[in-house]
Amino acid sequence: MHAKMSFRNRTLIAGATGPLRLSVPIVDGRNERQFYKQVKLVDGRWRMEHFRAIISCYNRSPWFEYYRDEMAELFQQPYEYLFDWNLHCNEWVVKKLVLGNPFKIMNGDETIEGEYENAINEFVPGTQSSPVNTPGYKQVFQEKTGFIAGLSILDLLFCEGPSAAEWLKLP
Repeated sequence: MHAKMSFRNRTLIAGATGPLRLSVPIVDGRNERQFYKQVKLVDGRWRMEHFRAIISCYNRSPWFEYYRDEMAELFQQPYEYLFDWNLHCNEWVVKKLVLGNPFKIMNGDETIEGEYENAINEFVPGTQSSPVNTPGYKQVFQEKTGFIAGLSILDLLFCEGPSAAEWLKLP
């Protein structure tokens, strides 16, 4: 059975009318047998369009201005592979949340050696419970849309700032 949707190139942010899906365009996107590290990004305007969408959705959030300039740098750097883009984004978020290193990069059954060899956690979207799914922090458009669970970590970061890490502590 093949997965119908991949989390590796998609994320949700909160827009004024509800969730807004951002999809990073990839070369040969329907090739489900392609290894993650081999997935190439389509060159184009998507980085600028995604960053503009994030500005539009979060410009009024309490902490967006604090993170905006550094985040803009992420979108200015070109990447050839989706894995590299996602890894760089994850490193940025982990640094902002002062989480240490919660990632484990696997290659089949073995952990890839290097910077991530001392990982303390493994995360696969949709497989772990998260306090983020419980309404408790105020989202930018919550009065219009209600609380929207399952959004990108950016939503929590821009709404809660440095205290966002507290929401990620699993029971």
